[in-house]
Amino acid sequence: MPVAALPALTPYLATAGIGWLYYRRIRRSFGRQTWQPGRAIARLVLVSVVALALASAAVFLPHVGLGIGVGAAAGTALGMLALKHTHAQLIDGRRYYTPNPWIGGGLTLLLLGRLAWRWSLGTFSGGSAQAAQQVSPLTMGIAATLIAYSLVYSIGLLLRMRQLAHPRTL
Repeated sequence: MPVAALPALTPYLATAGIGWLYYRRIRRSFGRQTWQPGRAIARLVLVSVVALALASAAVFLPHVGLGIGVGAAAGTALGMLALKHTHAQLIDGRRYYTPNPWIGGGLTLLLLGRLAWRWSLGTFSGGSAQAAQQVSPLTMGIAATLIAYSLVYSIGLLLRMRQLAHPRTL
């Protein structure tokens, strides 16, 4: 493949990469999952950085502050509800958890639906400068919901998994 063809493929490669990320996100909402503490802590650190960015957006973009606040409250409540419906277990020395598929699946559909709506309006076709000028309180509220949910759920799951007996080392 010639190097000149790579820029023409960039939108397709980016779309495929984003599709893969969403597939992995959706897959983590269903069925028994193996507990991987390293990934969980890395995800928690990354989500915390994004939460700080959202908090600063609430300060520097006051017209979206209410949306971020309501979204964060909704995400916190959903995270606590999801923790109540998550089953953690120790099987043969390995830790597993089974998330509630309805809550995770619903949040994923909410995100995908909002992205599809914004894309249908042409928000992403004007470049990042135009998208930054069209910051929506609803979009930021949904982002805050997802981030707060992830924080609460990750912290709660981390604490719950620490309560389980640690697997034996051979």
